[in-house]
Amino acid sequence: MSYYRSIKASKLHRHCESCYSRRCRAPVEIAVSCVIISCRALCGATFHLCKEEEHALLCPNEKVPCLNVHYGCPFTMCRSRLAKHLEVCPASAVCCSVEWNRWPLEDIHNDFHINILNEDKDEGALDLSMALRDQRHLCTRIKMKSLFPELMDPEDEPPPPEEEGAVGGKPYSDGVEVNGGSNDHFGQNPTKATTNEDTPEEEMAASSNNSIDSAKYDRYEKMFSKERGGCRQAAVQKDDKKEEEGSSKGQRAGMAENSSGHAPWQKGVLERVGQELTAQEYNMYIVHNGRMLISFGQMPACTPREKDFVYGKLEPVPVMSLPCGTYKPPTSYREKRRDRKDLSKVPETESKYTDTSDLDDIKNMDEMYATLLCCAEKEIRGHKICETVHIDGLFVDIATQTYSFQTAPYKQQTSLADITTDKKSKLYVQTITESTSARYDPTSCPFIFRCGQPFRRDEYPYHYRNVHADIQFSLEGWFEQRCPLAYLGCTHIRKNFHPFSQKAVVSYHQDLSAFSLKPEVCGSLTAVAQLGPPQAKQAMNEESLSSLPYEVLCHIAGYLDSFTLSQLALVSQLFREVCATHLQERGMVTLKWRKRSYSHGGSRWKCTKVWEFSHLFSKVNRWCFNDDPSMSDHLKVCPFYQLEIKTERIAVMLKD
Repeated sequence: MSYYRSIKASKLHRHCESCYSRRCRAPVEIAVSCVIISCRALCGATFHLCKEEEHALLCPNEKVPCLNVHYGCPFTMCRSRLAKHLEVCPASAVCCSVEWNRWPLEDIHNDFHINILNEDKDEGALDLSMALRDQRHLCTRIKMKSLFPELMDPEDEPPPPEEEGAVGGKPYSDGVEVNGGSNDHFGQNPTKATTNEDTPEEEMAASSNNSIDSAKYDRYEKMFSKERGGCRQAAVQKDDKKEEEGSSKGQRAGMAENSSGHAPWQKGVLERVGQELTAQEYNMYIVHNGRMLISFGQMPACTPREKDFVYGKLEPVPVMSLPCGTYKPPTSYREKRRDRKDLSKVPETESKYTDTSDLDDIKNMDEMYATLLCCAEKEIRGHKICETVHIDGLFVDIATQTYSFQTAPYKQQTSLADITTDKKSKLYVQTITESTSARYDPTSCPFIFRCGQPFRRDEYPYHYRNVHADIQFSLEGWFEQRCPLAYLGCTHIRKNFHPFSQKAVVSYHQDLSAFSLKPEVCGSLTAVAQLGPPQAKQAMNEESLSSLPYEVLCHIAGYLDSFTLSQLALVSQLFREVCATHLQERGMVTLKWRKRSYSHGGSRWKCTKVWEFSHLFSKVNRWCFNDDPSMSDHLKVCPFYQLEIKTERIAVMLKD
């Protein structure tokens, strides 16, 4: 914008304004024309001297900052390289939006689901690790109040809302009412990005911004007080109108009956508005003041029956009692297939009430399993199990369910994770995922999970291909292969692939929700890792990595992937500085928002630019099969593979 202002301020010469010739030979005259020059950035353009600032806005060799400079990109380059730079810009981050469904188990007492947690901890099964991660996130999403409001603690009810003032909000400490929350009128602007920490000067400025603006408050209070006073006066005038009509006191109190304004409480306002305003303005007036017009009796809330041209002449149909068996459903009624049955063959039934509290299964019910089933029923069928469902005009399903949880009653903000913290870890969700569909709303369905990890724009294609396409969506029988007798309880698993360029094992980190490659190391490092703590410490001191020169460490770190760099930076201050040298080339900058509260009671949102590494492991362009024993070799020694030898003879009939 500064360029445009300077160009507008310095008017071009009369000849130069319409001259576009590179070989212009017009003489140099004051206020008429100027000399022809070449671009100082050597882009090859020639123009009049007065157009130099204008050319700087278009010159491809002009040094300009990145388009994402306000989001943290520190690079400055020629304008012609901006498009190419956006592909590797550290501030051009992409958030992965891949989603999947994971539903609860139908039977948590299956042998496979019990053995998988006890025997597969060291093998690092990818499907189990992802299922446990999703189960942990699922427990934090589900609130007990939304499913079981009858099990809430009545003593933990939230306090009633405080009475609002004329402007709205909470009363101030000195009796003045201010608008609560974030409001631009009182200096609350959550979209303002700030990168530095709060200083005492900023806190004082925030205090002044959050303080009450007396001029604005007096103006608002005066405006709304007049309106509230007019409403009060109109109500009083309506009650005393018949008694004080014609008296002088009634004339002085009848300020609201002024026949010259458009206030909703004034007499005959609709007639005046209809005559003085256009049809569009009249409709907008009714939209904005309809509630007050109804309150003051200026217009009816509903259309009177005598004025309704649609339903005004309809008469109620009397209810007629027909003899049994003579009623015929209308031709538009179509019964369901299950209702087409011969009533003469239906056995006699009797309606009885049963108490489910006597059942042992209800008393020993698993709280987490029951909650997940109720939540899944609500998402799949659209309602809870215990809600009444109208099948058609003749049939209604009435269902009730009794729950007896040991940890009930619950607090208002209790989640499923709060009541299962101290319990033994179990698997309640399926190890198989499903693709999402438009049937379920991702914003409300708790069984939909999203990747949500940020990556640089040039890293995202490899993340989607290696993590989601190659690994996650191929776990069931392809990337990982379980024993065919897993339904009987066998937990054996075989990983079929490894990267073609190196021998490495794919592992999953539940805390980081990320995959990584664990390369196979040489025998000496493996032997050191198997030593006890004193021996391992002595062996590591002899060949310590931190004893290498700083330049060598920086060179070694350049061969690491982004995920390894993010973990190496957490080892020590030295390695943090080593990894910081690769931030601009390999890292990314993102905006982290946080809410800052001050001592005077005000608060505002602050934005901080954070440099970090993504969770992308080494790029894999090709996978190859492992050399591990095949699944047929495992079946020879599988404990669940039992041969059934038939010794009883069976007669065989032979045809001639």
